[in-house]
Amino acid sequence: MSNAYLWVKALHIIFVASWFAGLFYLPRLFVNLAMVPADSHAERERLLLMARKLYRFSTILMVPALVFGLLLWLYFGIGKGPGQIWLHIKLTLVVGVIGYHHVCRRILTQFEGLQNRRSHKWFRWFNEVTVLLFAVIVCLVVLKPTLG
Repeated sequence: MSNAYLWVKALHIIFVASWFAGLFYLPRLFVNLAMVPADSHAERERLLLMARKLYRFSTILMVPALVFGLLLWLYFGIGKGPGQIWLHIKLTLVVGVIGYHHVCRRILTQFEGLQNRRSHKWFRWFNEVTVLLFAVIVCLVVLKPTLG
């Protein structure tokens, strides 16, 4: 293994974990926003500001996570060759996480426009989707040798 490969792999893991940290906390802010009383404008604005900044920062973290992942795949050849079904599963999940990220943006836009119609309980369940996606991706990385 080359030194460059190890650096790219480490940076990929760091940025993926950081991106997911934002995706873990953003729906928690949605839970809090859904619980804000209608007359509490200051609290609502503070939570919206936090959510906007977190979404922006998570988006910034997503870009290098994807770039380093692509480098591992296309430049270093990770997942190429026969019997690499784990990579196809992982790429499908990555597309799902990117979609989840964009759904979070749409939800944030609804909160900004006072158009949210969902309860805080719904957002608690929505929050768990990220944990499940992350767990499956981590399992794929750990089980990679047994999947192909």
